[in-house]
Amino acid sequence: MSRPGRPPIHWEALVVMIVKTVLYLFTKRDWRGAEHLPRQGGVIIAANHLSWTDPLMLAHYVYDGGRWPVYLAKSGVFDIPVIGSIIRKCKQIPVYRGSTDAARSLRHAEDALREGASVIFYPEGTITRDPDHWPMAGKTGVARLALATGVPVIPVAHWGAQELLPYGGRRPRLFPRKTFHALAGPPVDLSRYQGQPMRGKVLQEATADIMAAITAQLAELRGEKAPDDPFQAETRAG
Repeated sequence: MSRPGRPPIHWEALVVMIVKTVLYLFTKRDWRGAEHLPRQGGVIIAANHLSWTDPLMLAHYVYDGGRWPVYLAKSGVFDIPVIGSIIRKCKQIPVYRGSTDAARSLRHAEDALREGASVIFYPEGTITRDPDHWPMAGKTGVARLALATGVPVIPVAHWGAQELLPYGGRRPRLFPRKTFHALAGPPVDLSRYQGQPMRGKVLQEATADIMAAITAQLAELRGEKAPDDPFQAETRAG
C-alpha cells in the first residue's frame, strides 16, 4: 500500500508508541483547529517556536490530526548512533550548514512536498527572542517553497511549551503537568504572489503574510492583542 510522505508502518508504530507515552505522562492537551489540516497531499505547516520541546508536542498534534510530521533536522543528529537511523527511516530531512548544502536541504523538502508529505517549518528559524514570546519576523525559505510547489500553508500557533522548558533552560519543568495549547487556521492566501518572480519584495511580503497568520492564531489562543510589528531577529542579543 502506498504511504506518500510516511515511513514504513512498523517504524511509525514504534516512534508513535514511544513519543505518545512520554507526552501523555508529562503534558496535557488543548488542541483546536485540526480540521484545517488537509488529510492528503503535500502541505506546509508553519508554526511559531517557543522551546526545544515544542517539536515533539507539535508533531503529536499534527499526527493526531491525520498527518505524518516531517521536520528539517540538523544533519549532526543523523550521525548519532541508533537515533540517527530511526529519524532517517522516519522520513525526516537533514539540514546542512553552508549556503550550498542549505539549498540542497530545501530541494529535499520540495521533493517531499511534491510527493505528498506534511512538512513542519518554523519560519523564524529559531526560538523566538521576543520578551513576551510573540513570533519574530520570518525568513523567506517557507514562502519560497510554498510558491514553488503550490502546496497550502497552514498556520499553527501553540502555547505552553515554554513553561515546560524555557529558552536557555537545561532541565524541563515536568510537574505539575503543563498544557500544550495548539490552534491551526485556514490556509494562508498567497494567490496574489503566484506567477511573480520569487525574489526580493515578493518573498518578503509572502513571508510577512505567513507570519501574520501564525501571530493571529497565537493572539486568539492567548486571548491577547499581538504587537503591531514583529520582533526583528537581528536585534536580539547573541
